Amino acid sequence: MKKANMIIDKAFKVSEVDKRIYGSFIEHLGRAVYDGIYQPGNPLSDEDGFRRDVLDMVKDLDVPIIRYPGGNFVSSFVWEDSVGPVEERPHRLELAWRSLERNEIGLNEFSKWAKKANSEVMMAINLGTRGVADALNLLEYCNHPSGTKYSDLRIRHGIKDPHNIKVWCLGNEMDGPWQVGHKTMEEYGRLAAETAKAMRLIDPSIELVSCGSSNREMPTFPDWEAVTLTHTYDYVDYVSLHQYYGNRNDDTADFLALSDDMDAFIRSVIATCDFVKAKKRGKKDINLSFDEWNVWFHSNEADEDTMTNHPWQVAPALLEDQYTFEDALLVGLMLITLMKHADRVKMACMAQLVNVIAPIMTEPGGGRAWKQTIFYPFLHASRYGRGVVLQPILNTPVHDTKEHEQVSDIVSIVVWNEETGEATIFAVNRNLSDDIELRIDVRSLEDYTIAEHIVLEETDMKLFNCAGAENVAPKKVDRSSIDNGIITSRLNKATWNVIRLKK
Repeated sequence: MKKANMIIDKAFKVSEVDKRIYGSFIEHLGRAVYDGIYQPGNPLSDEDGFRRDVLDMVKDLDVPIIRYPGGNFVSSFVWEDSVGPVEERPHRLELAWRSLERNEIGLNEFSKWAKKANSEVMMAINLGTRGVADALNLLEYCNHPSGTKYSDLRIRHGIKDPHNIKVWCLGNEMDGPWQVGHKTMEEYGRLAAETAKAMRLIDPSIELVSCGSSNREMPTFPDWEAVTLTHTYDYVDYVSLHQYYGNRNDDTADFLALSDDMDAFIRSVIATCDFVKAKKRGKKDINLSFDEWNVWFHSNEADEDTMTNHPWQVAPALLEDQYTFEDALLVGLMLITLMKHADRVKMACMAQLVNVIAPIMTEPGGGRAWKQTIFYPFLHASRYGRGVVLQPILNTPVHDTKEHEQVSDIVSIVVWNEETGEATIFAVNRNLSDDIELRIDVRSLEDYTIAEHIVLEETDMKLFNCAGAENVAPKKVDRSSIDNGIITSRLNKATWNVIRLKK
């Protein structure tokens, strides 16, 4: 058996985890809202039409913040259409996904749902077809107490208390030519800066996210960040990152190496932010909001047919990727990557939450809900990844793939919660052929014992879950022991491992 060694020391602190890295995303896209979180008349729904079973799964994930209402959707969104009496709300052609938006669920209803889910709202504003004035009106509607045009309009709509939304995204993927209202770097930087300045006059307590590149492969990356942040640096707190991965060549080994690309992406954006800080002679760090990330590729061909040949449907099935076991492994690797950078990545949103490239699915027309394979790494990270990230010293075998060299067999991170007396080792063995014995020195964590070792493992990398058949699910195993502060663990090939320690 191959061997690896790791040292964990509580002095090797990266940062306290901001719980908002376990955020998610609901866009008015496909069946995420309608037929997803909202199904009035369904016996499974509550008095407001929200699916109780879906809410229970969201609460299990403990998602602290949810980005809304997009995504590409937001770049032609008219927020005023989504508030007020439902019967008076107009139907609109939704240009990003070529669907019909009836505006049955809007800002106020979604805020109500988010409270039921124990989540905060991360609100995105339309800087595609709209601009500064509309952003100010929306902020006034959401956060001002009363006595003004839009705050009083909210009260007339039955919402007495302000929503007090604290995190605002200044547009979405404005570097992308697919975006309605696409901007150049200079155009977006100027617009975002002026919007941010004006919004802070209404509510200085808000946190603002400047649009970063839509992915690492964009031809303008990282110039986009360097130029736009030159304008927005003084007025924003975060820059966004978006990245999706897919196993399009059916090469599992190379697919699981893509988290190394994600790590390089994060490091490049941090370097660019720090370059702008130095250039501006600034004192603050611009932190990162990785507010779209996931595996996404299974549904692309079907989606293109729906949008091109069958447009203007209400809540058509779009982006309904059916996730495999290998997808869950990469999601686990991506979560570890986010935790590794907890000093600068302060928010992140798995895109998305229900039905649309999501950990939670519902049957069309109001049937059962179920958990996709990717539900479980997210659940474990959100549940046990609260505390201080410790950077382990890891000596692991490596391998090469078609597109990557020196790929580490073991990828791991540790989160220590001194208050609860718990520490959690998250580890993926991404070697597809060899089990590995991992020796972990935890003598710095005095008097800790092993509470449990949880794994996600399958021999069939393409195995997936569906309604009534949860084929991929975690289990507890007896593969870790501790003696005088030294843990010996067997990490089977191609596995997600959660080793929990308690004092």
